[in-house]
Amino acid sequence: MIDKMRLKERVLELVRIDSLSRREGTIAARLKETLESLGGTVFMDDAGSAVGGEVGNLVAHFDGETAGAEPMLLSAHMDTVAPGEGVVPVVEGDIIRSDGRTVLGGDDKSGIAIILEVIEALAEDGVPHGDIDVIFTICEEVGLLGAKHLDLGLVRAKTGLVLDSDSVGFLITKAPAVNHLEFEIRGLEAHAGICPERGISAIQVAARGIAAMPLGRIDDETTANLGLVSGGTAVNIVPNRVMLKGEVRSHDEEKLERQTRTMEACLRRAAAGAAVKLNGRVQEARVEARIVREYDRMDVPLETAIVRRVHEAARNLGFAVDTVAKGGGCDANVLNKRGLQVANLASGMRDIHTVHEWLDVNDLVSAARIIHEVLRLEGDRAH
Repeated sequence: MIDKMRLKERVLELVRIDSLSRREGTIAARLKETLESLGGTVFMDDAGSAVGGEVGNLVAHFDGETAGAEPMLLSAHMDTVAPGEGVVPVVEGDIIRSDGRTVLGGDDKSGIAIILEVIEALAEDGVPHGDIDVIFTICEEVGLLGAKHLDLGLVRAKTGLVLDSDSVGFLITKAPAVNHLEFEIRGLEAHAGICPERGISAIQVAARGIAAMPLGRIDDETTANLGLVSGGTAVNIVPNRVMLKGEVRSHDEEKLERQTRTMEACLRRAAAGAAVKLNGRVQEARVEARIVREYDRMDVPLETAIVRRVHEAARNLGFAVDTVAKGGGCDANVLNKRGLQVANLASGMRDIHTVHEWLDVNDLVSAARIIHEVLRLEGDRAH
């Protein structure tokens, strides 16, 4: 049986452990100890060395008593976003909040706590189940890097759940692909007071291009954003360089590429109209683009076994769980691309990536009960 108070105390313990991306060493050590105490055989891969982090991904094997049951994967990520150091949780009954100075870290320590509680409750209840692979990844918040470098040779299961969403009461089966965009706009420097007409303002070129771009919600499947702008050297110099960084997300590959090309074309048109003639030579603004696929889309069919199992478990418990498409990505995007079938079950986090983040412990209990029931049902089928 899921122990609400134990789950609550585990969340409180975990959020107090600093674990920014690439600095997950302390929490990894604590989780290794916990997983081993619960009877798991724990491995750490070398993803940390690949991404410049302190540690790699943790993988724990929990052997089941039911030989015919399909192995199940349960995953969450260890890292948190900034400001995430020195977290002081504030408890108001079943609600756990940040104190307003930092994020809470429920993204994704709520998922970790749920998984640990399920493992402990299964053992206490003597529930027959198949093999379970627990995966706690690093560097999810900086491009799903832990999942991308996960040593799949350590993973026995081919299907399962990632616990990493703020959509309480939902199972996420669709998530978008993302293109990461970097644009460098080159102008021409000149003294801003003496001879500004001899310069080309890279900032002005960028501004014209940005003003022409469709941004924000493009349609029900596509979003676009420019989130970082940097450039210029001094107020009395016509700026010769601006860097723009952004992203495009879409559930549709064609829309993703079309929106990406549109944003680049807006900047190139703006640059084409910016030129000066100096000493008989025409100097023109130019744009250099770097476009990288951050991760591919997730699209888990509704008839997939893991989706059907979650719905069956929820019905048995009297819960309503709907399948949805979401605009955010997670490790499930990468794991599905790498050949697994993994859906994303909400772990109860709210107002994530803000200093107003909070959790309701009852949401965590509900998610834990669903997973517990999924594993029980699979064990029963195999008998």
